[in-house]
Amino acid sequence: MIPIRYSKRTITDQEQIDQFLQVAKVGHLGLSNEIEPYILPLNFAWWNGCIYFHGADSGRKIEMINGNNRVCFSVCEEYGTIASPVPAHIDTAYMSVFIAGTIERVSEPEEMREAMQSMIDKYVPGYYSEPLPLQHVIKYRSSMGSTTAIFRITPTVLTAKGNPLSEEKQFYPGRKVEMDV
Repeated sequence: MIPIRYSKRTITDQEQIDQFLQVAKVGHLGLSNEIEPYILPLNFAWWNGCIYFHGADSGRKIEMINGNNRVCFSVCEEYGTIASPVPAHIDTAYMSVFIAGTIERVSEPEEMREAMQSMIDKYVPGYYSEPLPLQHVIKYRSSMGSTTAIFRITPTVLTAKGNPLSEEKQFYPGRKVEMDV
């Protein structure tokens, strides 16, 4: 593994990382074949130490996964800009997680249901009064007629880093350098 260059921003608190991955909305899946890389944004769930997402069971993403099951996944949330009278010290408040690992299609029905329930609980908490029925996951077809494929990324590498937001230094429209000197 290549270490994080700016090591003072490394986050190792697994509870903080788990909490971040449970609430962050969009992740970016990185795939590669012998010809080109491919990155796409996804909704996802962090469940049982793995990334789960769903999508169509055919297309470019599936072809690339079938050709190379080594992937990366990146999640980043930006919390604001940090102002400074020194231009080189203007910075961004953020947290990010990088995962490298392997991807596979989930075939066990109960794991499929639990992964989808995890996504429902994340994106529309409390919306449904009943848990997702197993038959819905198994029988669902998209408007284009394809089945839903559910994938699991098992991390072999997980790194996190961040720069917390300082309320007193946060930039806002109308803030001027004269206010900080």
